[in-house]
Amino acid sequence: MSSVCASQYLMSLNGLLSSIAIRINALTQVGGVNSVESFARSWQRAINFHEITPSRSSFLVTEDDQGVIGQQQDEERGQTIHRSLLRQQLEQEGISPDLAVQEDVEETDDVSRIISQNRVGGSPSRGDDDIFSQASYLSSPMGSINNGTYGSLSARLNESSKQHASRLFHEQQVTGLQEPDKELEPLLIKRVEQEDGKVVLAVVGQSTIYQTVLNSTNVLIGVGLLSLPLGINYAGWLIGLIFLSFAAIITAYTARLLGKCLDVDRGLITFADIAYVSFGSRAKVIIGILFSLELIAACVALFVLFADSLDALIPGWGLLEWKILCGVIMLPLCFVPLRLLGYSSSLGIICCFGIVIFVFVDGLLKPHTPGSLREPATTYLFPQSWYTLPLSFGLLMSPWGGHSVFPNIYRDMRHPKKYGKSLKWTFGFTYFLDLSMAIAGFLMFGNGILDEVTSNIFVTDGYPSSISVLIVICVAIIPITKIPLNARPIFTTIESFLGLQPGRVPDSPGLVGLSGFTRGCLKISIRALTTIVILVIAILCPSFDRVMALMGSAFCFTICVVLPLSFHLKLFGKDISMKERIFDWFLIIICSIMAVIGTIWAFLPKHMM
Repeated sequence: MSSVCASQYLMSLNGLLSSIAIRINALTQVGGVNSVESFARSWQRAINFHEITPSRSSFLVTEDDQGVIGQQQDEERGQTIHRSLLRQQLEQEGISPDLAVQEDVEETDDVSRIISQNRVGGSPSRGDDDIFSQASYLSSPMGSINNGTYGSLSARLNESSKQHASRLFHEQQVTGLQEPDKELEPLLIKRVEQEDGKVVLAVVGQSTIYQTVLNSTNVLIGVGLLSLPLGINYAGWLIGLIFLSFAAIITAYTARLLGKCLDVDRGLITFADIAYVSFGSRAKVIIGILFSLELIAACVALFVLFADSLDALIPGWGLLEWKILCGVIMLPLCFVPLRLLGYSSSLGIICCFGIVIFVFVDGLLKPHTPGSLREPATTYLFPQSWYTLPLSFGLLMSPWGGHSVFPNIYRDMRHPKKYGKSLKWTFGFTYFLDLSMAIAGFLMFGNGILDEVTSNIFVTDGYPSSISVLIVICVAIIPITKIPLNARPIFTTIESFLGLQPGRVPDSPGLVGLSGFTRGCLKISIRALTTIVILVIAILCPSFDRVMALMGSAFCFTICVVLPLSFHLKLFGKDISMKERIFDWFLIIICSIMAVIGTIWAFLPKHMM
């Protein structure tokens, strides 16, 4: 009798959970194209278009009702059917475009196709320019067995046998523990006939302008705003506010230039694509290194922020213990499906906005200095020590580092003509939020400002404890939602180098032919070890302001200003006016000088300043 009751109870519980899940799913779809689910999918596409590392070339042949057709999947993702800008760059470097393709593409119809694993594929023309009608066994080790080359072995393997063997090999390579990679949001691709009759492939934009603004704001708004009051303190009111405004205007200008560069070739999608067609394959390698270092620095900053905030609010543990706790929390989150992280990532904007509001509320509630907006602290128009000025360059530049994702966001827009309008909204809101935090924090604490303004609030008496708890909750949520997203491209890079991505043939002979389970175990080990390495770096680099200054000086200046301007000059140097060329070169020189000086200052000991 008891077993029957237990069974009925489980059935009713399952029914209740299913009902709740259905209702939640229905709520996420309210609003049509601007529903919560659509926003989450849009963000997921934005952060996963790019793949930092070019992968090994191969082919896949699919069959449809028109016969056997080679399906292109270029490592640059922008290869077109005819002589596109990407193809021209390949040919200039002496690389056969036939070898610049990937696998895992499915043919759907002649208008559009859905491509999984976040790779953009192509279809060859049916004419003489068909360069992709190749055999599928070229993507496996069987492709190296050419007829008449290896004697009796080749004689015993006909074309059908080699294709069958390659399919078995491919299935073995891609099966196993691939869950994080199977959660990627598909892209839509369509064929477009240009005015000159050429047929090219283009990404079908799926994001509305509201989703574009949210994605762009989510990229820009982060923990960098917590160190802005310190940046103003190092530079003084006059220089600090002028430079903060300069950073906002210039980065908005370069974000617009990236969209202009993408319009050169409809096959271009990512920041790395623009770098490749501008300066070749070496530029793409450099971009990969810069992106990886920037993401590592961002993860380190989030570890340090988590530890600093909790240590200031909850005494008893040290910074080391809090960082280790953050690492323990991060380890399982590295394996959370990306579609779930897409939902949680929007919490970053909410938490940052909430922190700004809570700081203002605390400042207005406290009647006396320090930490009061009603009785501001002593501040200065110019820096008290000019030796700290170079350090402010990176701190005030760090909140504007999002240009690595802007090309992806632009390509995913339903109406790309509204890109400029979305940038105005995005940079306007971000500038307002950053400026508010910078002014409020500096007024409240003056020269006593710490690395993060939230740390000042935790160690200053006179604030409501409930607001302090809300602030620390927001600060703790940001690393939890941001670190897994920032670390994922790093994981992908390492896995690509080792040939552990689905459908890839490893360069190392020892990794060829591994079972799916073994490959999955290796990927788990890579993600765990990478997280541990980032944790160790965070332990060795305890200063939040130095990490943010390094990110702003070394990476934001380079990725957000110098490189976009260089792409623009390379692609449009002959078409733009002399005035615009001089302006671009002026910005490149000035920002390069500030980047070098700021990077050097980020490594100098504090006692030297």
